[in-house]
Amino acid sequence: MDKIKAMQTFVRIVEANSFSKAAETLNLPRAALSATLQKLEAYLGTQLLQRTTRRLSLTPDGADYFGQCLAILGAIDTAELAFRGPDANKPRGMLRVNLPGTVGRTLVMPYLGQFHAAHPAVQLHLSLTDRLVDLTEEGIDCALRVGQLQDSAFIGRRVGNMRFITCAAPAYLERHGRPQTLADLARHRGVMHFSGRTGRAFDWDFVQKGEVVRVQMTGMVAINDAEANLACVLQGMGVGQLALYQARAHLASGALVPVLEDCPPTPMPMSLLAPQGRLAVPKVQAFAAWLTALLAQNDDVQQIDQH
Repeated sequence: MDKIKAMQTFVRIVEANSFSKAAETLNLPRAALSATLQKLEAYLGTQLLQRTTRRLSLTPDGADYFGQCLAILGAIDTAELAFRGPDANKPRGMLRVNLPGTVGRTLVMPYLGQFHAAHPAVQLHLSLTDRLVDLTEEGIDCALRVGQLQDSAFIGRRVGNMRFITCAAPAYLERHGRPQTLADLARHRGVMHFSGRTGRAFDWDFVQKGEVVRVQMTGMVAINDAEANLACVLQGMGVGQLALYQARAHLASGALVPVLEDCPPTPMPMSLLAPQGRLAVPKVQAFAAWLTALLAQNDDVQQIDQH
């Protein structure tokens, strides 16, 4: 059995989530893919895929092996790049990208045509969700994450820092007054944003005279969705810490009013996360460079230090 070919076949089946679709892209009979997978599972002594009439899913062993296959095949591609001629570094093939829902729709999708025009040989497969996806299990090449990275099994590349603003609706400020200092927040309600991963509300961090000050806010509502968080602040349900790109239009219209402007919230890191070895693949490198440049042009994103 050709182990490398078997790994490539297994990865393609998982990425396509279908034997038939994988067979089409490989220009092979479906039966040939089934036979290869059966031989691979027999050789490994474990089941890699659960097969039903409607879908395929990785077994725990399959998810682990899939990650190992991506790392091995990525290392092979990297090792061969210097010997494959002038087109070796040209981005090509299927690129699976995961983006946070609101961030992806607002900051990335309106400009995606630019990436396609620059790299027409790259086929984009985009998923937009605020769910914390498993890159290995779902065959994702790279994912944009906002906040501190938690999973050390993947490699992260900083592409920007998301800027935030503290604000409230005029109706809320009329009822409760306008906070003048961070200490005043103790008398106010916050619209809390909690982590979908941990279920814990995020603390509010501010930069005051060059130092980070953490304020533990409480409120009557907690949300794990950025758009719903904005909706609650607009309705006067509390003071909010919102991404500047979300709040900007409402600040301009007067629907939101900035507060504590001399103590801005700390920015949150924006990183492109990828499985081991994937950041060296030309198509992922190209997307990372394009995304970094795109965000650097956005006033609502703080540029990263390139030095």
